[in-house]
Amino acid sequence: MLLRQLTGLMAGLVVAVAAALPAHADELRIGFQKSSFNLIVLKSRGVLEQRLGAGTSVKWVEFPAGPQMLEALNAGSVDFGMTGDTPPLFAQAAGTKLVYVGYEPAKPQAAAILVAKDASIKKLADLKGKRIALQKGSSSHALLLRALDKAGLKWEDIQPAYLAPADARAAFERGAVDAWVIWDPYYASAEKALNPRVLATAEGLTSNQTFYLASREYAQRNKALLNTVFEELTRNSEFMEQHPSDTAKLLSAYVGLDQATFEQVLARHPNYRVGWLDDKTVLEQQKLADRFATQGLIPHPVNVADIVVRH
Repeated sequence: MLLRQLTGLMAGLVVAVAAALPAHADELRIGFQKSSFNLIVLKSRGVLEQRLGAGTSVKWVEFPAGPQMLEALNAGSVDFGMTGDTPPLFAQAAGTKLVYVGYEPAKPQAAAILVAKDASIKKLADLKGKRIALQKGSSSHALLLRALDKAGLKWEDIQPAYLAPADARAAFERGAVDAWVIWDPYYASAEKALNPRVLATAEGLTSNQTFYLASREYAQRNKALLNTVFEELTRNSEFMEQHPSDTAKLLSAYVGLDQATFEQVLARHPNYRVGWLDDKTVLEQQKLADRFATQGLIPHPVNVADIVVRH
């Protein structure tokens, strides 16, 4: 009798302990891009795999830009990923099942509108009638829209050339476009190699926010796992802040750009700490969503808070 009672008690304790432990998925598939500096360094150091242990394998999948990554996320090809502020607005307007789960501090100095050094374009108003390269649906889309607003121009006043970063750079180099709206590390690389003139950064125009997203089902089922990932990303950011030279070397080895380029990138935006979204960040994103809706760049207004999952 006593043995049966003890056995039942132990079984109950095992169940209670198991319930208290974080529930981890068997696999975490992370989408990233060449501007996902925190994720790239985290991948290179292998610390997330060490933290999760054998119970959860980590698969890393690279994409050329945010819109492509969100397509894969919506299709279920990856579980979690990082992108700029604009792709989630297009995704929400399209009715995807994606949700915001985390964000990094704003980085307005890490994106810019570039023109050739000897270009006749001297101010934002001079963009009227010009052919401008940008990745459609990316953070550069938001930056250009806000820049046109500041200059008193409409979207119809310019000729957008929707190009992925590598194609946009090639077009910019050969003079096929008059301006290029781009983010780091492509921005810093162009500064080093092409010596362009910076017509404007995102400072005072858009926060150039970074968000982490997942499917709603995955986010709600794996909050403990995502919280662990955020903790490791924040610790990784602290490593990056304390070891800028080593970080630049890691990024250079992975991305293929020189170390000096990444030293410049890190100097512009040293803090990549990650947390769950707060009200201020949601409000800032809502303002951007409203502007896209009034411009007709997304088919209808969206309520950002509807797709925010909090811890």
